[in-house]
Amino acid sequence: MDLSFHYLVMAEHSILQKKLLSCLKNTGLTIGQPKILDYLKDHNGASQKEIARGCHIEPGTLTSLLNRMEETELVERRMQDGNRRSYYIFLKEKGVQKLETVTASFAQLEEKAFRGLSQKERETFMELFLRIYKNTEAQALLPEETITQKGDDEKWKN
Repeated sequence: MDLSFHYLVMAEHSILQKKLLSCLKNTGLTIGQPKILDYLKDHNGASQKEIARGCHIEPGTLTSLLNRMEETELVERRMQDGNRRSYYIFLKEKGVQKLETVTASFAQLEEKAFRGLSQKERETFMELFLRIYKNTEAQALLPEETITQKGDDEKWKN
């Protein structure tokens, strides 16, 4: 079994997503929608551009997800300040209800993932993982990023 960082991150993501969808199977939510609801929890009224960036979703994919979420009355798009070129996304009552289920499911999955770790170990892990995330996010924002193939010791080059 490959225990490299990239393998473990990809495997954990896949497992977590499958478990989350299993928890939410009777809610009617589809892949991508829980992440958007979770983002809107702290950013209700965000622009589509902000949601795409915050959820790491391509704008075209986000538009499709939001169309479906609007059809099922989870969210609504509103113009603000008469600007017809930008819409802002707000949770509707049904979206708030689904968000409660999503939040509870995320909490349950996180609790299981951290089982056997002390509070201090959890905090240390989250501090380190946040630093790794910020490093990766910063690299993703750089144009023309290349990853060398010279060996494991090489760093990302700009």
